[in-house]
Amino acid sequence: MNPLRNLRMMTRYNAWANQRMFEGLAKLPEGAPTAEPGGFGSMIFALNHNYVVDLIFKGHLEGKPHGYTARNTKVMPALAELEQKQTQVDDWYIAYADAMTTPMCDEMVDFEFVDGGSSTMTRGEMILHAINHMTYHRGMVGEMFNRLGTRAPRMDLTVYLRDARPVLPGDAA
Repeated sequence: MNPLRNLRMMTRYNAWANQRMFEGLAKLPEGAPTAEPGGFGSMIFALNHNYVVDLIFKGHLEGKPHGYTARNTKVMPALAELEQKQTQVDDWYIAYADAMTTPMCDEMVDFEFVDGGSSTMTRGEMILHAINHMTYHRGMVGEMFNRLGTRAPRMDLTVYLRDARPVLPGDAA
């Protein structure tokens, strides 16, 4: 297994799964993505939380202040706006992973959580956290699809590898 190749593949998988989720949301009845069926708020609330956490960890990876004091915003964006912003940050993670070297992947980075706790993670661990976190909350949104009596888009890694396997930097042509 090649850790850098896996990070590169997983950033692409994450972007693909996010796109599938937004395509599914666009097919729902008007108002469904912002309805609050209980649990973690609305679909938009959960996906905006993902977006904010992606930006927080992007800031940690860049060594720049992210400007957030909470893991979500008070005002939720419209679905189309959130999709556009998420696509941009997904593209950033793909480009970042593509530019990583093994030493970068293993480099430890100190940072502060928005609640004030300190931590240290490698750059590779930060990317894996962002992807894992996204997967967790997409699963929550998938359950909300079920509550609406509809099926969430298929976003499994196996489906991605079957339907959209990427050619990654360094792969043999």
